[in-house]
Amino acid sequence: MISYARPHGRAWKRLLGMGAAVTAVIIAVAACSSGGSSSGGTSAAGIAWSHVTSAAEGGGMAALVKAAKAEGSLNLIAIPRTWANYGGLMDAFTKQYGIKISVTNPEGSSQDALNACSQLKGTSRAPDDVEVGTSFAPVGISDGLFAQYRVQSWAKIPAAEKDPQGRWTYDYAGLMSIGYNSADFRVPPTSFKSLLAPEYKNAVTLTGSPTSSGDAFGAVFAAALGNGGSVNDIQPGVSYFARLTKAGNFSPVESTPAGIESGQIKLTIAWSFLNAQWSAVNSKWKVVVPSDGQYLGYYVQAVCSNSPHPAAARLWQEFMYSNTGQNLWIQGGVRPVLLQSMVAARTVDHAAYKALPAPSGTPKFANAAQQAVAQGYVDKTWSSAVGS
Repeated sequence: MISYARPHGRAWKRLLGMGAAVTAVIIAVAACSSGGSSSGGTSAAGIAWSHVTSAAEGGGMAALVKAAKAEGSLNLIAIPRTWANYGGLMDAFTKQYGIKISVTNPEGSSQDALNACSQLKGTSRAPDDVEVGTSFAPVGISDGLFAQYRVQSWAKIPAAEKDPQGRWTYDYAGLMSIGYNSADFRVPPTSFKSLLAPEYKNAVTLTGSPTSSGDAFGAVFAAALGNGGSVNDIQPGVSYFARLTKAGNFSPVESTPAGIESGQIKLTIAWSFLNAQWSAVNSKWKVVVPSDGQYLGYYVQAVCSNSPHPAAARLWQEFMYSNTGQNLWIQGGVRPVLLQSMVAARTVDHAAYKALPAPSGTPKFANAAQQAVAQGYVDKTWSSAVGS
């Protein structure tokens, strides 16, 4: 699990998202088909990359790179360039391998990503790889949307942070926080309890609905922890937002970077790396980790089983879980899954690592099974309890 021995840090992504996050750059949807899509992912060397579960199984990294370059394209979805430095990762990947990356619906949600995997199956526009909130991973597995693939650094990833069959892997974690415009509040918020005060009338927002956004879902989980709940009981979190609504403090308006920059959005509960980024567009935007609900949440990566560019999808995964990719994530203010092994091996970007913001205590973390149960409860109760 993640250590907080040192201090902790998408811009905008309405996912749970974690997905969630500040300025989304829309990149044209890939319209061209790949060489692999018409032949079931079989390369000129006769390797069916759509069924390959590791680089070694396909003949090694050199064979994977060659096949991916031959495909020439990579389709992604619901990933803004400004979210966790994804722009930096995509640019570095394209520079290194010459593979064009196309991103559709960059501000989409985890559910949007899963829908695209299913609905675009068999087309050249289908996503090759997706990032979704942990609570959406079981859905992807049950619907047969994820392919098995184990990156070269697989053995370094703790068993609890990956699917044993290789259908998804944690990529990085965010810490839930409260971001607020310091010019709007006489008393700065410090906790979930404090947000019930009259001063925050119609001010508390989320980045989307917790039924589809990992970021918003994480906010509900954190609120549960701050109100007597646990990683096995998210009900107090839903009840908390019902109380906020009854008090007139919760606003159904979704917070956006534009709203924060203009001052329309006064306060939002979101991942710390998002709120930190938003400080760049509004100098009065401050960030605090709530003292009564410290929650750490991961996102997961998965290769789509119907990937039109199966070799490129697998090479993209290898790149993200390489030292280069992991350090680029750290530079985006998040804690990648291989952080501690990189610290031990002295391959971490030390300056970026030291800049990561830290919680005041030990944040709680819900595993995939716990999140799946919690997500089910939120899906069933949110609308009737909160009304948005």
